[in-house]
Amino acid sequence: PSPKSFQPNGASEEALRCEIEELKQKDLALDQEIGQLLSEGYSLEELDKHISLLHEYNEIKDAGQMLLGKLAVIRGVTTKQLYPEYDLELSD
Repeated sequence: PSPKSFQPNGASEEALRCEIEELKQKDLALDQEIGQLLSEGYSLEELDKHISLLHEYNEIKDAGQMLLGKLAVIRGVTTKQLYPEYDLELSD
């Protein structure tokens, strides 16, 4: 079989090369951002802790949004209409 038959969804070799290059650029940008944070006095352990806390926060927020959604369905209203009742801002 030709090499093209192994490419997912018929993606061209050039498209894959571009995607690899984009990923390399993102990796470089992230390395630079980490370097900047380290130069500002942050430690890798501190950054890992912040990332872990952000993940936990997002999971809790998602659960809250899910509960608000279910409550809204039960009451026959939109979730937006529930926000004032629970002292939530639309940006929450």
